[in-house]
Amino acid sequence: MWGLKSGLKWGRRPLLALLCLAATGALARADEVPLPRPRPSEQERIELPSFQSVMGPDFDASSLSSQPTACDTRLAKIATMQPMPRLIGPGGCGGADMVHMSAVLLADGKQVALQPAPTLQCPMAEQFALWVRDAAAPQIAATSAALRRVETYDDYECRLRNRRLSGKISEHAKGDAIDVRGFTLADGRFIGLTDPTASKPLREALRQAACDRFTTVLGPGDANHENHIHLDFLQRPNGYRICEWDVREPPKPQLVAAKIPLPVPRPVVAGSSLNRH
Repeated sequence: MWGLKSGLKWGRRPLLALLCLAATGALARADEVPLPRPRPSEQERIELPSFQSVMGPDFDASSLSSQPTACDTRLAKIATMQPMPRLIGPGGCGGADMVHMSAVLLADGKQVALQPAPTLQCPMAEQFALWVRDAAAPQIAATSAALRRVETYDDYECRLRNRRLSGKISEHAKGDAIDVRGFTLADGRFIGLTDPTASKPLREALRQAACDRFTTVLGPGDANHENHIHLDFLQRPNGYRICEWDVREPPKPQLVAAKIPLPVPRPVVAGSSLNRH
């Protein structure tokens, strides 16, 4: 009996040894497969600079106040706006004197709505309101119906230029830029600023007024701005400005071949026969 039990006991040992070796080999193979790297956080991925580096070494964030600035006071006379004196996002995003602007007040007291209403730094909002009031509204009214709404495309957004994963911070991230699609008129018509079928003289006049007022104007001709106009107020050395808005020609009408009428069928004469000899 002892010999039988002993044989069974020792008979299991080779099997257990094989199982242990197999498990060890499986663990070794599992260790050889590298685990995926943890996904970087959004802050790490877009590599935003610090707010202090964007605003400059002399900027003191503690100096921000809820009191209206001189720009706020001027803007309130020409626009419907709400001050947002402290808007600081991650990295270099935000600004020291931000406003939320919903409409521009024209000289005759009427309002031109901004949709969606942009959030901008006050100096940029002021320049945009003046462009709408003094350039866009009068030029559109002189050639068409009155201006009723500006169709915006983008304003404050914490990101890098052209939404890339590395590079310089966008002026949009500082509330210093706005993108515009076009204008809706009082009669319901829409004028697209990048639409080649829209009045070319009007688009040229709007382009000139924009390039005179803003330091950066980008539109068709730039791969990232084919369907809207980008305006910003970036201050560059020596007053350098960028004006790249290709006012494209309207499409030429296609020639359609004239239809040549077929001859009238020959009348059939009564009593005639094709088999007549």
